[in-house]
Amino acid sequence: MRNSVRFQNKQYSPSKVICIGRNYVEHIKELDNEVPTEPVIFLKPNSAISSHLYLHDTDSIHYEGEISLLIESDNFVAVGFGLDLTKRDLQSALKKKGLPWERAKAFDQSALFSQFVAITEPMSQLKMQLTINAKVVQTADYDLMLHKPESLLNEVKTFLSLEDGDILMTGTPKGVGKINPHDVLVGQIFSGKTLLVEHTWSVQSNYQGLKRFNSSCSLASSLPPYALRHKLFR
Repeated sequence: MRNSVRFQNKQYSPSKVICIGRNYVEHIKELDNEVPTEPVIFLKPNSAISSHLYLHDTDSIHYEGEISLLIESDNFVAVGFGLDLTKRDLQSALKKKGLPWERAKAFDQSALFSQFVAITEPMSQLKMQLTINAKVVQTADYDLMLHKPESLLNEVKTFLSLEDGDILMTGTPKGVGKINPHDVLVGQIFSGKTLLVEHTWSVQSNYQGLKRFNSSCSLASSLPPYALRHKLFR
């Protein structure tokens, strides 16, 4: 079953999430990266999309809040707040070796989205804000982007086929950091001073532990009733 996002009471199942890296100068500086001369583009699969924010067994997870745009008929039709979750230590190790980032960026449950709302005003008015436990940790707006959404869309079209429901995550500003147990994250998208959409995520129990629990439940449900098991296996 494919994962989905919501726009105007409809469910869209993105074939892919197109992510933009290093699109805000201050974020580039905080990670000690070089300013790119062209867009840094990578993908997350549909399996990365989730409505729940989980911790992971062995990896520290960093949040990255982003203005996210829903695509239909090769154009942007809606905006929402997105969280690009990153295994930062793993990403740093992969970068040092010159290897791709997928293991640190495209894992299950690594792309979270609010509902999407129609774009009715110029995108140049878009702003985002992320708070954690009522403290503002990230803010950004359209003007601070190195590469604007319109030019990014044109660039993506030169090498990717777009499907209705695909999402463009436009990059994260400075202020990224680690999520911790019981954190409450609130993402907001504004057009000027008007709040367009808001979504709250509470950090949930360990994802790998949940997978093991679900697997155990599935195994238990497949076993015969106790009386029959006792007869078969005694």
